Formats: sequence, C-alpha cells, structure tokens
Amino acid sequence: MKKLLCFAAAMLASVPLFALDKITFATEPTYPPFEYLDEAGNYQGFDMDLARAVCAAAEVKCEFKSNDFDSLIPGLRYHKFDAVIAAMDVTEERSKAVDFSNVYVANSAVYVARSGDLKSIHDLHGKRVAVQNGTTHLNYLDDRMKAEKITIVPYKGYPQAYLDLGNKRVDAVFSDAVVAHEWLEKRGKGSFEVVGEPVTDSKYFGSGLAIAVRKGNAELLEVINKALAKIKADGTYQKIYDKHLAN
Repeated sequence: MKKLLCFAAAMLASVPLFALDKITFATEPTYPPFEYLDEAGNYQGFDMDLARAVCAAAEVKCEFKSNDFDSLIPGLRYHKFDAVIAAMDVTEERSKAVDFSNVYVANSAVYVARSGDLKSIHDLHGKRVAVQNGTTHLNYLDDRMKAEKITIVPYKGYPQAYLDLGNKRVDAVFSDAVVAHEWLEKRGKGSFEVVGEPVTDSKYFGSGLAIAVRKGNAELLEVINKALAKIKADGTYQKIYDKHLAN
C-alpha cells in the first residue's frame, strides 16, 4: 500500500496545476515597453514576459497573435484567441463585454508635446491631439476635452502618432504614462516633454491594467489569477517589472 501511495503522489506531482494545455494571447505589438516586435519578429515587452511567466506558472504552452487594438475584444468574443494582454485598462464599459484578471499594473495617462509649445493642457485649445484608435484615451478626449475644442486624430498605433508629432502634423500625443516616458527616454529626450499632470480618471482608465478573457470563462480566469499570484509571490513579477518599467 505504501508503494501505491508513493506512486500516486508522484503521478500527481507530475500533473500540471490546471487542466488547460495552452493559452493563446492576442496583443497589439506597437506599444513599447508593454508589447512590441523585435528585429527578428519576436514578441517582446513587459506584457509578453508577463504572459510567458503566467504560462510557465500554470505549466501550459504560450502563444501570441497580433491584432489591431480596437479589434481585440471583438476577436476575443468570437473565439479567435483565449485572452488579451495589451496594456488594457479595466473599465466598467469593457467589463460588460469581457472578464478581467486581477490588475497587474496601476496606470495613468499623459500628454506629450514638442518642448516649449504648450505650458498647460489649456494650451491644447483648438489643437490637434493624436491618440490610438479604440482606446479609453480616445473616449476620454471625446468626452472630457470638448471645452478645449481639440481635433482628435486617431491612429492605428502610437509609433506613427509620435512620428507625426515630430513632423508637426499633430500638436500633442495622449497615451499611457509608461509608454510616453519610454518614448521620451529613448527617442524624444530634450525635444519633447510631458504637459500637465498625469490623468487618472477612473471612469476611463479604471483601476489599472489586466488580462481579458471571454465572459464566463471562469476556468481560464482562475488559471491566470492563480498564476499571477504565484509569480508575484516568488519574485518573478518584480523581476519583469524592474526589467521593463522601473525608472
């Protein structure tokens, strides 16, 4: 009997923690430091390393797919992939369409302009402001900045938006604070600057960033939350944070 019990224990130890064998994540890989493609076409960034760590903790395979940001939630709902990890804010409106994991990063948004062009957000009056299509940032501008009579210029991704800022096709870019500071440090230092204070309106930017799954997919949500808890407890999360987001 003792041998049988030992054998059973060994078999249990070799079984993955969860019933799934793979998680396919969708992302929009033009958003460093959260997600981007390197020169070899490999997925890199904070979210990508976090997803890999989640899969490792859950003992499942990890796969990535690229999608435009505004098609991520529709694609998720139509079963094109299992989950979305794309620096996505948890908001009340999005929570009606998908379920979210526990928050993994707090977040805020900022305006970036050419150095010396704008002294405050009120100087945006009548100006052209770039923003990524399908984001809560666009919704915020549309709702909260009407009094400033800005022209909202939507982009598929932020790389082109920042390029157009440098070429004076737009007057400012509105994006996640982490993304803005990453771009300023690597490409815009000295020539561009943050205007005003960070925006933290919870109606639009929620409680932070999280992983989205289809409504009612309780099994996958449990897998992800348990894996997130595990990598936070063993120090893996902090290493990933320090690598990509620590200033």
